[in-house]
Amino acid sequence: MTSESGGPRCDRGAGDAAGHPAPTENDLLRRFAGIWCRAVHPLAATTMTPDEFEVYLLPLAHRLSAALRGSPFDTEAAYAVGAALVNAQCTEPEALPAILGVIDAHLVSCSSSAELPDAPGHEPLAEEEARARCVRLQHALAAGFVRELRKCERDEQEAISRAALAARTEAEKALHASEAKFQAVFEGAVIGVGIAGLDGEVLVVNDAMARMFGGMDFFRPGRNVTEFVHPDDVPGAHELYRELVSGERDHFRIEKPHYRDDGSELWTNLTVTLLRDSSGAPQYQLALAEDITEHRQLRERLRYEATHDELTGLPNRTLFLERLDQVLAAGADAERFGVCYLDLDGFKAVNDSLGHVVGDRMLKAVAERLQRCVKAPDELLARVGGDEFLALVTGPAAQADGAGLARRMLAALAEPVRIEGRELRVRASIGVVDGRAGEIGRAEVLRSADITMYRAKAAGGNRYEIADADSNARVIARHSLTNGLPSALEKGEFFIEYQPLVRLTDGTVRGAEALVRWLHPVHGVLGPDQFIPLAEDTGLIVPLGRWVLEQAARQAREWRDAADDDGEPLRVNVNLSPCQLSHPTLVSDTVAVLESAGLCPSALCLEVTENDLIGADESALRPLRQLADLGVDIALDDFGTGYSNLSYLRRLPVSTLKLDRSFTRGMQRAPADPVDVKIVEGIVSLAHTLDLAVTVEGVETAVQAEHLRGLGCDTAQGWYYARPGPPERLHTLALADAS
Repeated sequence: MTSESGGPRCDRGAGDAAGHPAPTENDLLRRFAGIWCRAVHPLAATTMTPDEFEVYLLPLAHRLSAALRGSPFDTEAAYAVGAALVNAQCTEPEALPAILGVIDAHLVSCSSSAELPDAPGHEPLAEEEARARCVRLQHALAAGFVRELRKCERDEQEAISRAALAARTEAEKALHASEAKFQAVFEGAVIGVGIAGLDGEVLVVNDAMARMFGGMDFFRPGRNVTEFVHPDDVPGAHELYRELVSGERDHFRIEKPHYRDDGSELWTNLTVTLLRDSSGAPQYQLALAEDITEHRQLRERLRYEATHDELTGLPNRTLFLERLDQVLAAGADAERFGVCYLDLDGFKAVNDSLGHVVGDRMLKAVAERLQRCVKAPDELLARVGGDEFLALVTGPAAQADGAGLARRMLAALAEPVRIEGRELRVRASIGVVDGRAGEIGRAEVLRSADITMYRAKAAGGNRYEIADADSNARVIARHSLTNGLPSALEKGEFFIEYQPLVRLTDGTVRGAEALVRWLHPVHGVLGPDQFIPLAEDTGLIVPLGRWVLEQAARQAREWRDAADDDGEPLRVNVNLSPCQLSHPTLVSDTVAVLESAGLCPSALCLEVTENDLIGADESALRPLRQLADLGVDIALDDFGTGYSNLSYLRRLPVSTLKLDRSFTRGMQRAPADPVDVKIVEGIVSLAHTLDLAVTVEGVETAVQAEHLRGLGCDTAQGWYYARPGPPERLHTLALADAS
């Protein structure tokens, strides 16, 4: 079979039905070079024969194939191939589309055959990845082609300029010789050449110049260069021209647009040189014009692709940052600006459950709705990530305008998006930041917007928040602590303090609760409430919890070894987080720690909060039952703060209730609050009926301790007895009890 270009198709497979061997990589690429030659050679100005041209193309085909499959992927070879094609005189306007068309149609199939051996540095590619790489190679080849073509034309232009200037110099020596040379250059030049007087009147142009502008009629008698002004002329172009005709400068060079008589637009690379007479006085102006219309269109297309999102057509992060930088660099008297950072809530669930096709359609619908909210010339909307959008608004009331824009965007997303018969709810969190140029940098703007957006998300989402320095500082501090947690455990920045558990009947020390602390190198000593939630969010709570258990068990063993053998060993209480409770190695880890420390299970009490066990099924309770069967005490911490049925206690493998301090505050003074007394009395009675001990937290006065003792509470802890401290102090207290 043959391809659409007339060449043989690069089929995959181990061989044909007749048993012919599968084509080698060189065979496939030789066919590709043949197809390429037949498509491009008739359009090229090359002096090579078709066979010579095919031989010339073969190594280029190898370079493109190697680049396509290379690892890491690199487009540099495609730039070189583009330049090599220009050097082979493939410079006609129709040549580049033909070159790119053949690559698009055949390169992937000729470079991705399943039969090709994997060369060193190459990797097998999925079809989608190969196609994406092929597109990038086409872009790079086009860029290399245009760059080399422009270089060749520039070299030619400069050669002509040098020749023209040389002709002018020779004119001072021998006018008749210089006129002949200049005329030859003038008529034979492939770029436009024109001469005008100092008053701007066009005196003569060559055929190349006339063709650029649509014919010699464009340069009718009396035509003046001042008529060639265009609205898109670069700033200062008029001043450059004035300086030249006045003799203040000898030449200038600009890219300039022109209107032809038919209204079409021509872009030229224009060099204007002042010609002086033998005395040095200005006499004429010489213009050299290179038609760069196609080059500019290609450049603008590539620029658009580089600065716009392919899915939604919105500006991308690159263009947004360029615009933001322009606003920030406008000077201290510039108007204020506002930035809205929008992130869709729960978009990942849409992709995961409905697929990326539905997700992409949803993003396009969202982009269309948001774009309708941004209509003013001083507003810009960009898609900067998967489901992230940034909006920029400038003006004296930027903060109010930014908040107003955020409200409009939320309102625009309020209606569900209908896709494939489904109604998908769209929620978004938006962070709004405002400022003035010269007072804040780009990085700070984006960081503040990002933090503020996450504040909105943390507040429940589907809302906007305005940047606030104090709130942002708290978020940054939390982020800093979160990042520092993993290394803190490795560096030994955690330590444990122990708060005594006192037997109320005789005031002796029964044991202690292990309370972990973080000695942060910047923030000092941090309590567990400041970092335990972060450890739970990051999963570090499991290794941290095991470390606490190891340290506490080792300390309990040291207390036992230092105590009188006849005395009761001190028990250590260790808190379990919900993550530890559900971790599959909880039981095995605990057993291993006890064996390593040589500690009896009865000397360990694990504290679990009431809320963690509310509604727990039997599988969730099984690890606690196994530990209780081994002899480890289980305490129900913060009892009374949840909403569980008291009868539920019969199902739990607990041996102790730790009564929350909120129930005993009314007993800190005499007379005690009778309601608190009745509540505690009922809880103690119920606990003892179920054969559970009662520990009271937060005991701060002697009166409170006396009330609790009278109500039958078993143990207590609080500042009345001792604040958390080093293990040595607990041992001292225990020795004092013994004496």
